Amino acid sequence: MLLGPAGPASAHAALVASDPAGGTIVPDAPNKVTLTFSESVQLITGKIQVLAPDGSRADQGDPQAAGGSVVIPLRSGGGRGTYLVSYRVVSADSHPVAGSLTFSVGAASTPPTETAGADSVDPVVRALIPVGKYLGYAGLVLLVGPVLVLALLWPHRLSRRGPSRLVWTGVGLVLGSTLLALWLQAPYTTGSGLFGVSGDDLRDVLGSTFGAVMLVRLGVVVAAGFLLRPLLRGDGGESKVDLALLGVLGVAALATWPLTGHPTASPVAGVSVVVDAIHLAAMAVWLGGLVMLAGFLLRRANERELGAILPIWSRWAATAVAALVLAGTVQALIEVASVKGLYDNTYGRLILVKIGLAALVIAMAAFSRRLVRSHAAETGPGRLRRIVLAELAVTAVVLGVTAALVQIPPPRTASAAESAGTSTTISQTITDKSVSLQVDVFPATVGNNSLHLYAYTPDNKPLPVVEWTATAALPAKGIEPIEVPLLRITDFHAIGDIALPAAGDWTLKFTVRTSDIDQSTLTMTAKIS
Repeated sequence: MLLGPAGPASAHAALVASDPAGGTIVPDAPNKVTLTFSESVQLITGKIQVLAPDGSRADQGDPQAAGGSVVIPLRSGGGRGTYLVSYRVVSADSHPVAGSLTFSVGAASTPPTETAGADSVDPVVRALIPVGKYLGYAGLVLLVGPVLVLALLWPHRLSRRGPSRLVWTGVGLVLGSTLLALWLQAPYTTGSGLFGVSGDDLRDVLGSTFGAVMLVRLGVVVAAGFLLRPLLRGDGGESKVDLALLGVLGVAALATWPLTGHPTASPVAGVSVVVDAIHLAAMAVWLGGLVMLAGFLLRRANERELGAILPIWSRWAATAVAALVLAGTVQALIEVASVKGLYDNTYGRLILVKIGLAALVIAMAAFSRRLVRSHAAETGPGRLRRIVLAELAVTAVVLGVTAALVQIPPPRTASAAESAGTSTTISQTITDKSVSLQVDVFPATVGNNSLHLYAYTPDNKPLPVVEWTATAALPAKGIEPIEVPLLRITDFHAIGDIALPAAGDWTLKFTVRTSDIDQSTLTMTAKIS
């Protein structure tokens, strides 16, 4: 992230927990399902459902989202068997997150069939998103830097026609990329094709945080367009007030990029948003200024004008590069989080590519600065122009790498997803001719553990239990059976807590007495880590 916009990389939310937990068996049908994500999410109309074992809809009413939690109300009277929960939501960084999980009531059964493509993204839509991002970055480069040069460094005798076309091209690219982003967000979030967008889908996008930020960007850029006209004509019609308003609008426009990207989902969101905006502004000033130098000033300005312009530009460029490096480093530290994340993750490896390219560009910039200081530009501006063109060529590649990062979750988010996908709960069913006993052990690690016991008949009906007893032993390490105190919760459900002092394959033994004369003793092995 040391060069090019740090913001719009994918930082998808991860499902970190659910109640009931995925893959577990609960004794009674719950009245709701709660999904907990690693960051705040927004709902997509009609994209969350719970299917009962018979394939019918078990959810009723509308799900509710609050921060990172989504609550799905269920209808009463759900049958026994396996339920399927499928979801598709939008994470805080505007990316869709989809998936599914199952839980069972009473006993497991064949899960209902999930709707095909619930977690898909149309490949055309996926490919166009980074293209739109790239066009937006290019628009900023052609807008911010040239306007700054025209306002403060442009010689009065030179025509502004060429730079004006450049600026209007930048305005068009920013507006076009913003409209494209609004359109693409609808099929991106719903999983439909590029032209499978309905009016309701577009209304949902416009009513979302993403849509609001995009509309603000459109309004700011259009307003800036009216204030730009006197400056681009060069007739002296622009006032200091107009230039100050342009500066305010520029800051507002730049802030819309991190507000729709992963900085909003950062652990330190306020810091990430500010740092990302600084990063983006420095990029636009530096690269836009290079475009003006290579395209116009080094070809048209005379030696006296270049002698005045280049030292000032050199200081601007040095400041912009320092801001790029500092802001990019801070943002990379937040998102990558560890040295391992730089080489053990696609996002991190692309960051290394960007760092290498950034080092090359910074070396070129240092050489250019040396030429300016030694007044070599006065005798040979062509040499300086060739170096500037080389800088622009490399930075164009860097912008492409940055745009590609839009689809890739950083190590911080990937780690959350990996942790969420790893459950330490042991859930096992042991049976004999008269009892089917489901045993849940959590977290199945050394230290305090909770046991849940559910007793069923062989045909999966709740079995009333008169008395429960349980022991845990680790013969491999000479640990004799430890009695587990159990508390009866319902006729067929008991819980207990035990501190397991060592890792290994523990032998859990349960005695279930169902009458004065009937009882069963069942044994299982639980691997404790």
